[in-house]
Amino acid sequence: MNKSLEDMLRLYRPVTPLDRLQATREVIQEIALLGIWRSGFFEHAAFYGGTALRIFHGLQRFSEDLDFSLLERNASVRLESALAHVKTELASWGFSFETAAKVADTGAGIESAFLKGNTRINLLNVGVGEELSRGFPGNQKITIKLELETNTPPHALTEVKTHLLPTPFQVRLYDLPSLFAGKLHALLFRNWKSRVKGRDFYDFVWYVSRDVPVNLPHLLARIIESGDIDIDELDIPTLRTLLEKRFKSVDIGEAAEEVRPFLRDPKELALWSEEFFIELTQRGIRST
Repeated sequence: MNKSLEDMLRLYRPVTPLDRLQATREVIQEIALLGIWRSGFFEHAAFYGGTALRIFHGLQRFSEDLDFSLLERNASVRLESALAHVKTELASWGFSFETAAKVADTGAGIESAFLKGNTRINLLNVGVGEELSRGFPGNQKITIKLELETNTPPHALTEVKTHLLPTPFQVRLYDLPSLFAGKLHALLFRNWKSRVKGRDFYDFVWYVSRDVPVNLPHLLARIIESGDIDIDELDIPTLRTLLEKRFKSVDIGEAAEEVRPFLRDPKELALWSEEFFIELTQRGIRST
């Protein structure tokens, strides 16, 4: 195995084959980001979402998607332009993946693409023995979704950060207050059919525990863009009211069960309750 890949996987301290699978998925995400950087994509777009928080700020949960937002609304660059570089980069590190772009949802302002590779083959590539790899079905695939937001809401601020593995490269991403604004919008209004996305609640706790302020103008722009509620001004008392209403309306236990498989230490969920989240809202929400 390549020494850089070995170093990356060691950071996850995998014990079981499932641990190794999760670690492999996340290493693949980081190598995909390297390929995206080589394509020049970050001259036109910024990285955001939970995976950005994990890779660059140490969020302690596994993640599935790579989310990006154009720096300028409806700029001509497209996600598909980076896919060839991603496939080439993954192959150069020994991974076997196909890339596929999805037809853009112009109404939602979202473009999607997927990385798909055989689980067993790619685990063998990172040193999981033949016997252990047989624990996964021969047709099982590792799938990573990439999304590009093209109807970019204004007022987000970005920064450039350097990632050192598997080789040094730089990524433009939303700063923490803008990332928090995006997460609060998802927490308040994400339509996930009948389920609650507990990962949004977990990330909320992370932001509050680190005293990250909210980029209120960007959050308001997201609310106006999505049209979830009729609002043209937003202050901290109003935001607290919206959050408290949300926490009173959802099943917190269901949210905890949704995020549990993505955590190394499920004990982090021990305090989760309606009262816990309302307390965090009252004491931990402030603007930039």
